[in-house]
Amino acid sequence: MSGAAHTPRRHRSAQRQRGAALLLAMLVVTLVATLASAALWQQWRAAEVEHAERQRLQAGWILTGALDWARLILREDARGNQNSGNADHLGEPWAMPLEEARLSSFLAADRTNSADEVLEAFLSGEVIDLQSRLNFMNLVRVSGVGAAAKTEVSEPDLEAFTRLYEQLDLPLAELTAAVDELVTSANLALSDPMPSRTALTPRKLAHLGWLGIGTGSLAALEPHVAVLPERTTLNINTASPQAIVASLPGLDMAQAQRLVTERERNPFKTLADASRLVPAVAGLLSDTHHGTRSRYFEVRGRLRLDDAVIEERSLVVRNNLDVRVNWRERIAGR
Repeated sequence: MSGAAHTPRRHRSAQRQRGAALLLAMLVVTLVATLASAALWQQWRAAEVEHAERQRLQAGWILTGALDWARLILREDARGNQNSGNADHLGEPWAMPLEEARLSSFLAADRTNSADEVLEAFLSGEVIDLQSRLNFMNLVRVSGVGAAAKTEVSEPDLEAFTRLYEQLDLPLAELTAAVDELVTSANLALSDPMPSRTALTPRKLAHLGWLGIGTGSLAALEPHVAVLPERTTLNINTASPQAIVASLPGLDMAQAQRLVTERERNPFKTLADASRLVPAVAGLLSDTHHGTRSRYFEVRGRLRLDDAVIEERSLVVRNNLDVRVNWRERIAGR
């Protein structure tokens, strides 16, 4: 009986051992699978990071090259204007947008490379004359020097922006509040180097939101308004009809369209040419607020590289043959 009793116990013990061994084997397999999955994920992640970094570097090189190309065009345009006395207008090479083009057809590739190794990148862009728009920073001007210096509102420019706001059906209270905030900020910047509660001086159109201008208003203003670091004139050869009407008191949209039609036929070399061809603007144009040449331009580049789209905007200023970058910003993931 004793031997028979021990047999079931030994059987049960052997079963438990086999069960424990099976469980241990399953745990080992699970652990190995988990470690293998983690290793594969790490490898995939490293490859993705390397791919993204390579894309970023390639995009930077291409967009920098596109910016330098635009600067070269603007410099050659300035050289031509110096020699011919021509003005800046929308019929010049810099004003022609670049439609999306495949870069691989222009890049020099090793003949031993296969087609799969050629960079698949598509570039488009344009150059915009920012003096075709009313300069928001013209709204303030500094009078006096030294300790007596102070910032005040430029009434003619405030009237121009008021007319533009009325054309676009935007709230005038918003403009008034933004100008007051800008004057306060500018006055403090003249006399107080310490941080203050006022907004920073805007450098781009989007920064006007700091002064209380809403996103809807910014979208409506963008084709007609720019933020430039110094007082500028409005180029009547490139300005929109809305900007022209806003800048000239008493002018209506039909007369502004007449001005646009005449400049398309023959761009104005001087303000006197515009006054002669469009009598409605005679006596309204002034060298203080209007001109036929531009110094500030925005260069926009758009690169489509594999599945990524990267955009870049740059403000460039042209002083004779010197074309320099004032700021650059990159927009990715669109």
